[in-house]
Amino acid sequence: MGESTPSENEWLIMEVLWDAGRSMTASEIVQALEGSVSISAKTIRVMINRLLSKGMLSYRVDEHDARVYHYEAARGREECLAVKSDRFVKHFFGGNTSLAIASFLRAPDISKEQLEELRRLVEQMAREG
Repeated sequence: MGESTPSENEWLIMEVLWDAGRSMTASEIVQALEGSVSISAKTIRVMINRLLSKGMLSYRVDEHDARVYHYEAARGREECLAVKSDRFVKHFFGGNTSLAIASFLRAPDISKEQLEELRRLVEQMAREG
């Protein structure tokens, strides 16, 4: 079975669509990414096709011009993040979520505010769980 979530570069396209909250043409996606990434318009169009084959995007044909397609995200950001996170933990930490979290908590740039936010989240999850 092939990858069913966006690659790192494909994620950029998904972010454009998620942030827009509407369907966009390939030209609009290319324009939105101009200046922020050094990926050619042709490569962006190839990535759009890959995202379609993964079921990450849906499209409709423009009612006035059959050569123009309007793309939108078929999956939400949270769903994709959950799948990516699960695969990351399985691949790099042998499926041990505690070890993964501990690794991130040891990061030198984590602030006291971030640690406090995480503590509250863990407490909330413990109450709900």
